[in-house]
Amino acid sequence: MAYIFTSIIQWLSGLFFSKTAEITIVGLQASGKTSLVNVIGTGQWSEDVVPTVAFHFRKVRKGNVTMKIWDLAGQPRYRSIWERYCNGVDAVVFVVDSADKERFETVRFEVHQLLAQPNLKGVPLLVLGNKNDIEGHATVNELIKALQLDKITNRPVSCYSCSMKSQHNLDIVLQWLAGRSH
Repeated sequence: MAYIFTSIIQWLSGLFFSKTAEITIVGLQASGKTSLVNVIGTGQWSEDVVPTVAFHFRKVRKGNVTMKIWDLAGQPRYRSIWERYCNGVDAVVFVVDSADKERFETVRFEVHQLLAQPNLKGVPLLVLGNKNDIEGHATVNELIKALQLDKITNRPVSCYSCSMKSQHNLDIVLQWLAGRSH
């Protein structure tokens, strides 16, 4: 009986107290950005993901939060558009293939290059070290050090390790994203 009462209260509060969060997801190609969007939207991971060309936009409702998600391509020729789609959002999510340590220097450069843009001042950053189900992946502390996330002081910065495939830690990620809503 208590469950039914709680469900009704949550449903009603969702009607009257809904929030919106606009989020941009960036990262190098094949890091798992589109997989993240698909898991958030459907709760399912799939190997059949087509590489993003330019961008995709998706609206996802989770509880009383509607997330407007920009999924941006990570190929070098598209990185110049990242700033445009990060301007005015509630948070930027930077997805990193935590098993591909050879590209960490490029990731570090791209993260700091993007955050140096004046119109992105103060926008919260979430770094997701994806593919933690692969042996030899970088830990959160290794990501923080390699990407020099501890040197970013002009905005909230969070870093989590996750796996889209096993949905490990995705509940924490969703809570973080929902907390950025207005």
